[in-house]
Amino acid sequence: MHYFLIYKPYQVLSQFTTTDEKLCLKDILSVPKDVYPVGRLDYDSEGLLLLTNDKSINHALLHPSFEHARTYWVQVDGQISQEAIQQLIKGVTISVDGKSYLTKKSMVHELPQDIQVPDRNPPIRFRKNIPTSWVAIQLTEGKNRQVRKMFASVGFPVLRLIRAQLGEFTIEQMQPADCVTLTLDQVQKGILR
Repeated sequence: MHYFLIYKPYQVLSQFTTTDEKLCLKDILSVPKDVYPVGRLDYDSEGLLLLTNDKSINHALLHPSFEHARTYWVQVDGQISQEAIQQLIKGVTISVDGKSYLTKKSMVHELPQDIQVPDRNPPIRFRKNIPTSWVAIQLTEGKNRQVRKMFASVGFPVLRLIRAQLGEFTIEQMQPADCVTLTLDQVQKGILR
């Protein structure tokens, strides 16, 4: 069995095949043909993604009953308010498949403005008179575009979204497209425990 942890770059599909001109995983790394991503990150999101050919990992990591923690660093338009942070902590109502859905409680805190993250290509837009802020949010669920919907619901549109931590693994010391080979023991202890 194979296990890889990659830093998926911005504007790369979380799959190995593509039907249009968008980049996909096969354009940035070479792994055995039977390896696939566990879960996904949207094309316009970046960060940690686990790849494996171990089918048991998919269920263990993605089934809602296991509630595996994922931490995202989110750059938002404007200076985030404590009121918005408290709303996110308690849970907010978003639309999932056309229905109202109350998100589970989450851990949320503001990050320092000088947080060290790799440059993004292309960079986010810079507006001299409108500040941005960075926020960390830890979720144990993963609805489609959930983080973006949550921040939009409290009035702070997402400019940049990075999955910074998956279990005990972080993007520290990684750059977009970096790939680390893991053992089953590392996956079990670092992500699945």
